[in-house]
Amino acid sequence: MQRRQLMALAVLAAAIAAPAFSQSKEVKIAVIASKTGPLEAYAKQTIVGFNMGLDYATGGTMMVAGKKLVVIEKDDQGKPDVGKAALAAAYGDDKADIAVGPTASPVALAMLPVAEEYKKVLLVEPAVADSITGDKWNKYIFRTGRNSSQDAAANAAALDKPGNVIATLANDNAFGRDGVKAFKEYIKKGKFVHEEYLPAGTTDFTAGLQRLVDKMKDQPGRKYVWVVWAGAPSPFSKFAELELQKRYGIEMATGGNILPAMVAYKQYPGMEGALYYYFGIPKNKVNEWLVANHYKQFKAPPDFFTAGGMSAAIALVEALKKTGGDATAAKLIPTMEGMSFDTPKGPMTFRKEDHQAMQSMYHFRVAPGARPGSIPDLYLVKEIKASEMNVPIRNKTQVATEATGTVAR
Repeated sequence: MQRRQLMALAVLAAAIAAPAFSQSKEVKIAVIASKTGPLEAYAKQTIVGFNMGLDYATGGTMMVAGKKLVVIEKDDQGKPDVGKAALAAAYGDDKADIAVGPTASPVALAMLPVAEEYKKVLLVEPAVADSITGDKWNKYIFRTGRNSSQDAAANAAALDKPGNVIATLANDNAFGRDGVKAFKEYIKKGKFVHEEYLPAGTTDFTAGLQRLVDKMKDQPGRKYVWVVWAGAPSPFSKFAELELQKRYGIEMATGGNILPAMVAYKQYPGMEGALYYYFGIPKNKVNEWLVANHYKQFKAPPDFFTAGGMSAAIALVEALKKTGGDATAAKLIPTMEGMSFDTPKGPMTFRKEDHQAMQSMYHFRVAPGARPGSIPDLYLVKEIKASEMNVPIRNKTQVATEATGTVAR
């Protein structure tokens, strides 16, 4: 009798405990971003966009497959060591199932091994450096943000023409150097003459711009400096102040940025470049929702990194729907590989080989005769589809060694 009672109690205890263990009612998502530091504005936009994306993708319920989505925010301060520790704390102490971020490429590179250590997915947004999904990649890393090669391919399409003389001005970090390295690979017709690097947070751009002038002023042909810059202050206003185009025929070209930074673009009517998002360019229902709801909440259009944050949220919700709310890497990785999803930037697909989201870029032109104001006037020249860009897979060595079971990370 006593044995039967003990067995009954054991079965009852198992029945009570099993649902609690096997069916957690929450999916915890850690968003790690540079909420303080020179990229603070980028981080705030990413977080706003991410939360709006969760709202959109869940129909306002913040639920997927019966599970509540819980967002944990952490500040990496733009510092690699802080970001690495924050991710470890998120996975280990906060029991986050998934992480999103960070803002800066050097921070992302420090975080990659932590995702592998904890065997949990890290969705990189918006850090750009090619090496994140290149030689430093591991299988737990996905990225919705564009990479250096996507930026480079799209911008080279606008600048690489016979007779053009091209130089670069970039941040002296992984973002800038990976961006320039990729850009140079796409310059086939023009003449590349110089690459200039300055530390992030530089306040005086005079010396760097003078070195560019010295390298370019006597060169025949149309002259361009392609600027690869993240954070404030930026070199755009100084470039105009020194009247480099008027004095030396040196024109500025660049990609996208946040709207406050792109106000300076109005000093360069007719300037061309390429970006992944400007609120007035992508024509799709997701962007229509984002623009309308952002205006409703903030009385302003959504910005560059807002769209990126929203795209990351949509990707995670779509993946969790497909796994029935299972947030383990064992389920998420095969689900997300090759997965397509709709975003305000347009349709995106995670490439199976390196987990980079392939996406359109938009060749833009600054409106001629643009007047100073709070929002830059950008016109679409051409949508550059992912299929039109030869974006290389840069983790080939790692993919090959994984196949043989001899991965060295």
